[in-house]
Amino acid sequence: MYAVIRTGGKQYCVAPGDILEVEKLEGNVGDTVTLDDVLLVADGEAITIGQPVVAGATVTARITGQHRGRKIIVFRYRPKKRIRVRRGHRQWLTRLEVASIEQ
Repeated sequence: MYAVIRTGGKQYCVAPGDILEVEKLEGNVGDTVTLDDVLLVADGEAITIGQPVVAGATVTARITGQHRGRKIIVFRYRPKKRIRVRRGHRQWLTRLEVASIEQ
């Protein structure tokens, strides 16, 4: 069984037991979160596609970590001018362990 969920503006294909990192969700380590934005649920041969979401489907996950991701460098410049802007960014991430998928 697997499902396609949407969180943080991105889509993820998850199955029970998977560990994934998504953009920051509210909660502490050890808390349980319920993701209601389920776009597709597949159970063997039975596939349910939502329009846009599957009614009544939820994915339950446990928060296993709150941390910051790797630094990315954002560099802008204007050629032939003296404009150079160098900035770094580190996104807050939440690590989730998928516990179950309910349909």
